[in-house]
Amino acid sequence: MTDELTQKWNARYQDADPAASRPCEVLKTFAYLLPPEGRALDLACGLGGNACLMAGHGLETSAWDVSPVAIDRLRAHAESENLPIEAKVRDVQKEPPESDAFDVIVVAYFLERDLAAAIEQALKPGGLLFYQTWTREAVDDRGPGNPAFRLAPNELLRLFPGLRVVSYREEGLFGDPARGLRNEAWLVATRP
Repeated sequence: MTDELTQKWNARYQDADPAASRPCEVLKTFAYLLPPEGRALDLACGLGGNACLMAGHGLETSAWDVSPVAIDRLRAHAESENLPIEAKVRDVQKEPPESDAFDVIVVAYFLERDLAAAIEQALKPGGLLFYQTWTREAVDDRGPGNPAFRLAPNELLRLFPGLRVVSYREEGLFGDPARGLRNEAWLVATRP
């Protein structure tokens, strides 16, 4: 992991409140699809809003992030809320998840295309991927300015060709831009 990247994320999380960290919308919307037990991963977790939801659902939850500040804050929050979360500083670009390790993986607002195959393989057969991130077709300036950190149209579907799509949303610039899902794509998919 680069010191510059770690410093950037440490600064972002330094004064943030983990109790205010919310799960991503795709996970909240489709939480009813979560299995009643199993292993879950919140990859690039930040302050762990997704991890907290999954742990509260009864899943054995791991949360990984490059920022030691985020992980320390998540650990303290999880302990205070009695949530069983294994929070770990981990550079997933250098140390991706192991194959066949998780029943659920959630990725929100993190896009590293080279990790897609490892994420797909890290799911156990029948495991679910919940993915939500920024798209290049945007109606406002929310999200990263660098197009490399945004998805091209339908790119999220192409990143995980071995998965079966359960649900997908990407509304782009169609219709009334003041309504619907804008600036983002959502995927829920399973490994056959």
